[in-house]
Amino acid sequence: MLTPVVDEDGAPFWEYAARGELRIQGCADCGELRFPPRPCCPHCQSFAAEWRLMSGRGRIWSYVLPHPPLLPDYAAQAPYNAVVVELADAPRIRLVGNVVADPDAALDSVDPGRLRIGAGVRVAFTDIDGTAVPRWLLERG
Repeated sequence: MLTPVVDEDGAPFWEYAARGELRIQGCADCGELRFPPRPCCPHCQSFAAEWRLMSGRGRIWSYVLPHPPLLPDYAAQAPYNAVVVELADAPRIRLVGNVVADPDAALDSVDPGRLRIGAGVRVAFTDIDGTAVPRWLLERG
């Protein structure tokens, strides 16, 4: 499995994830959210930052089912999904991940026929090599 590369700007994201919290970096001056994390606000050029707690809810903005797998380590799980999730609390923020049946399930644990653009999802975290990684669960209804 691929593990995230944690840099100085993104370290708080992963620290909050380890606590089961989805937080997004925002500008402490103008209030704009930004992802991926970076030192300077692209809107007002401030270096003042804060981390805002998100609800963890969103919707599938886009998705793909890679055929064949691009990386050999994923061959046993194909076909799996890769989704772009638009956050409910911050529609301009989109995160990439996978929709799974439960936080620790395999990447192929959700029938691809259940995926739809606009489908509601909620975040869940799983441990991959000591790092809490966000994944997405389909909302019911």
